[in-house]
Amino acid sequence: MTVSVVLFTSDLRLHDHPPLRAALEGSSAVVPLFVRDRGVEAAGFAAPNRLAFLADCLRDLDAGLRERGGRLVVRTGDVVEEVCRVAAEAAAGEVHLAAGVSAYAHRREQRLRAALEGGRCRLHVHDAVITALPPGAVAPASSDHFAVFTPYFRRWSQQRLRDVLGAPGRIRVPDAVGSERLPSRRGLSGLSERLAAGGEAEGRRRLTAWLRGGIAAYEERHDDLAGDATSRLSPHLHFGTLSPVEVVHRARRAGGPGAEAFVRQLVWRDFHHQVLAARPAAAHADYRPRHDRWRSGSAARADIEAWREGRTGYPLVDAAMRQLRHEGWMHNRGRLLTASFLSKTLYVDWRVGARHFLDLLVDGDVANNQLNWQWVAGTGTDTRPGRVLNPLAQARRHDPDGAYVRRWVPELAGLGGPAVHQPWRLSGPERAECAGYPEPIVDLSDGLARFRRARGRAGAAEEPRP
Repeated sequence: MTVSVVLFTSDLRLHDHPPLRAALEGSSAVVPLFVRDRGVEAAGFAAPNRLAFLADCLRDLDAGLRERGGRLVVRTGDVVEEVCRVAAEAAAGEVHLAAGVSAYAHRREQRLRAALEGGRCRLHVHDAVITALPPGAVAPASSDHFAVFTPYFRRWSQQRLRDVLGAPGRIRVPDAVGSERLPSRRGLSGLSERLAAGGEAEGRRRLTAWLRGGIAAYEERHDDLAGDATSRLSPHLHFGTLSPVEVVHRARRAGGPGAEAFVRQLVWRDFHHQVLAARPAAAHADYRPRHDRWRSGSAARADIEAWREGRTGYPLVDAAMRQLRHEGWMHNRGRLLTASFLSKTLYVDWRVGARHFLDLLVDGDVANNQLNWQWVAGTGTDTRPGRVLNPLAQARRHDPDGAYVRRWVPELAGLGGPAVHQPWRLSGPERAECAGYPEPIVDLSDGLARFRRARGRAGAAEEPRP
């Protein structure tokens, strides 16, 4: 009997899974393995919301395997040690896994290859599993990666994506390989109240519903904060319960401007992954240094805490931050605004905000989270690093009647119309209605001036004020 091990990481699905397909084609038995990696926990990435979603995903993956005659093997410890241990128990000749892009993923692959070769077991790393297009598939003539999105998008759009693979019919797992109990949400503390459910079955259900009822209007409504007209598929893409290749193919079959706009967002995801693959240090260091001297001290710490709690005095910023804490998710327009407010209006190091997002986001992803934060902070790939998002202008455009704010900021729920975005200008009974809501922690013009001075340039551009 020939045996292969499939190490699942950020690809917790059975549909369109190249490592699993290759293992099944090359072996008579397969060990589907997930390692609860102590290295990930030590690095601070095992946030409660993601652990809960992960537990859902693993239970669903195990259920899908059992329907096909198999089961999921779960181990805890150092990922390399556990893979080698399982490979030895199963007398496996090959290990298959999806390619990653982070520095940690690169080190994991290098360590695995060295350790397995010593035991005469081959490692196979598969591309286009976690992203739709492999990170190095396209590059400009002068560099190993694209640093600007638009030319990357043009080249990406010219490529042919691989075909979608079907889910396997039968899977045989050696009886001799034991497993720990599957993790559960029970016992986890600090979870967001309205945390989404995980798992491939849930991801595929959401994708089908989105393609039938939401994608057609996506181009027009994707920035509508109150309408919540986005797909909410990002957690499933992060954990790999959905294949990005399959999502692109199915969206393109849906057709229309909405599908085109949606696919463009998926390309942004690939874009950030190819940047991080080429520049792993961008997870913690400025991609384009601006020589910032970020604010510190007691005043800055007080501003950071107000931002985290959603008590900045700017209702749209606060609504988005409260949505994040309540759901473990935030609308993309809210992410852009809150990141701009912290890094530019308050002039606080983008890493502080990125860490807070990773502490709460179910879709918290090193490539997308860190590089989106850098894009907003002006240290990343944005071609207009001095742009500053004005929360009042953003409110006028994306929450004109204040419905989003009233949903998430109950202190302002009694206010009518757009006045909800500037409660400090109210007087009389209306002002008394929101007495528990704080005054703005910074004047927007003062924040803009401080940012311009700090960057040592006059080119920081603010959106027009309402």
